[in-house]
Amino acid sequence: MTSSLQKLADTIGILTSYTDACNQEHEIEDNVIRLLAEKLGYKAGNEEEIARSIELYHKKRWQKTLESISVVEQKDIWFDVVLPENHDTSDLKLRLRYRGNERSFEPGFGVFDEGGRYTIGHTVYKKVVVKINGRLEVGYYEIELETGSKKYKSVLAVAPEKCYANETLEKERLWGFAVQLYSLNSSRNWGIGDFTDLYNLVDICKRSGADVIGLNPLNVLSHDFPEDASPYGSVSRLFLNPIYIDVEKVPGFTPEDMASCRDKVAGLRDSELIQYTPVYELKITMLEKLYRRMLQDKKSPYYADYEAYCRRKGAELDKLALFQALSEERAHTVWGGWKAWEEEYRNSNSRAVAEYAKKHHERIGFFKYLQFEAERQFDAVKKHIDEQGLKIGLYRDLAVGVCQNSAELWGDYETFIKDAGAGAPPDELFCNGQNWGLGAFHPEVLKERAYEPYIKVLRANMHNAGALRIDHAMGLMRLFVILNQEECGSYVLYNFADMLNILAIESWLNRCTIVGESIGIVPEGFIEKMAEKNIGSLSVLWVERPLGSSDFKSPSEYPAKAFASVGTHDMPPLKMWWFGYEIAEKHKLGIYTEEQMNWCYHERELERRKLLFALDSNAVWPEDKPRRGDYLYGEAYPEGIEEAVHRFVARAPSEVFLSQLEDILHVEKMQNVPGIDRDQHPNWRRKLPVRLENLESDIAYVRNIAAIKKER
Repeated sequence: MTSSLQKLADTIGILTSYTDACNQEHEIEDNVIRLLAEKLGYKAGNEEEIARSIELYHKKRWQKTLESISVVEQKDIWFDVVLPENHDTSDLKLRLRYRGNERSFEPGFGVFDEGGRYTIGHTVYKKVVVKINGRLEVGYYEIELETGSKKYKSVLAVAPEKCYANETLEKERLWGFAVQLYSLNSSRNWGIGDFTDLYNLVDICKRSGADVIGLNPLNVLSHDFPEDASPYGSVSRLFLNPIYIDVEKVPGFTPEDMASCRDKVAGLRDSELIQYTPVYELKITMLEKLYRRMLQDKKSPYYADYEAYCRRKGAELDKLALFQALSEERAHTVWGGWKAWEEEYRNSNSRAVAEYAKKHHERIGFFKYLQFEAERQFDAVKKHIDEQGLKIGLYRDLAVGVCQNSAELWGDYETFIKDAGAGAPPDELFCNGQNWGLGAFHPEVLKERAYEPYIKVLRANMHNAGALRIDHAMGLMRLFVILNQEECGSYVLYNFADMLNILAIESWLNRCTIVGESIGIVPEGFIEKMAEKNIGSLSVLWVERPLGSSDFKSPSEYPAKAFASVGTHDMPPLKMWWFGYEIAEKHKLGIYTEEQMNWCYHERELERRKLLFALDSNAVWPEDKPRRGDYLYGEAYPEGIEEAVHRFVARAPSEVFLSQLEDILHVEKMQNVPGIDRDQHPNWRRKLPVRLENLESDIAYVRNIAAIKKER
């Protein structure tokens, strides 16, 4: 690689090499760096273009007086200003307006020349720092800087030194459940877990002593293809999935409505796997009927609440509803998503789109209605959590990205890296790497937009949450960006300090504890930076091992600032892990060669021995079910092992322990096999084997909760 190409990559934030999970160094090919640079807006075809691109990057800051946003911490509040070198700064006037209460004031400040100079044309520019005296309240401020007859505007984001700290977590070690909402099985739902099931789970938590409910992402998925069920590939991370609406709880629903679909509901409820298309179509058909009823009574309080919701959500809701209406018309005739639509509809701000919105006002209103009702029911869950006194309540999950055929990309494509998607290179858990096909924010454009798209996503997913899990938290620092056509890529860097500080602001404003999922290739120093910001980590039994060892860490070695669990939705449940069923499954799916499969079986036998030793050493076996042997070669499933494992992990000093119901209920199949399509494996479709109404009387549940409560 030439020194100039390396310099360009360093300048615009593209890694030319990276170290994998096995400490192996990987060099990125020159052509990949050139292609990625062009996707970021910098030509790199030859030495001349590279030189111009480097100059362009450095010139950008000097071409505007104020940056679109300055992100700082309370302890040191400042922003820089670019002015002609001969400009007298004594005439600067500053006014700030706090966005929370619109209060406007003139703070005291000092001006310092930091010495930087840059010449554009015949003008030499200088950069000065405006340092505000004293502390400001956490939040966002509109800057109005006046010099002579000119006024300049920007945003000042003032962050706390750390993310929000829940006082309870500083005093108590809590526990709860990690659940996939869709998997909740009940005798009353319509074939998929819904908000009423979640409401009822709150009562179960209260009676059992649990204070946390960890959830999969709840964001809206494809209206036209319900089988695209991955909660990590939404069409908008700003809104909820209407499939979780309990139709029977919608105002206007009647016993006659239930009678008309009772048999269909019973069949969907009793199916082994979730039948997404029939469930969604049945719910949508009924909700369309209820929507028409609401429109017939526009004087009702319910309709007034709907209109108020639409006004409150504004342009973002308009875009989602418009996108869904346009998609619905084209879904089965135009292939390739919104990029394949007629040209006049590819731009969300075009005149054709505005005219379409007027012509299809009622259908667009229906999609808004879905969001209104979903949020109304979701808010009822939060209210119930507060009434029952759960100390954390909902622990929501923010997906790392949004699918490329999404309302977010259609509505603001410039904010994303074009024709590229987020993924991950090979690591310990996924030896072939992963292409998630998710849109990735363009780092520069994101800052030019004053981080508004990022802020909106954070705020939407902190709604009703006592804690928020940041999926693939390393994405706050860097994302592995894969070029769509070439299937190659590298890491693109983000302004890590800004991303963390914005996260801290939203955490503080929403009183929401932050946890970062950092399984995979973790950059050096990343965990330490997260800890400095009071961001907890995830401690997973299968991952918590000394480097290069198959031994399991003692519970005392787990970090205190963490949410601990046995596994995750991408890992096999305990019983499946014990027998190694997922190894055979991955061989069948082509993930493992026969040689890899045999090696994994050999390794699993060693891991089982190590796990038994760890459980023995910590004396966590149930008294009435002591270990009876070595259980070699999968000869049996040890009675009481799930209780012992739960006690083992729950004993850790970690703030929160999350139990998966799949582990408690002896599930032997995975919820999700990453990188595998649904036609090969029923990802995101498995229901829990025990219905909610029977959960508390299930002996496995009773015993495991008792085991957890011995430690928590």
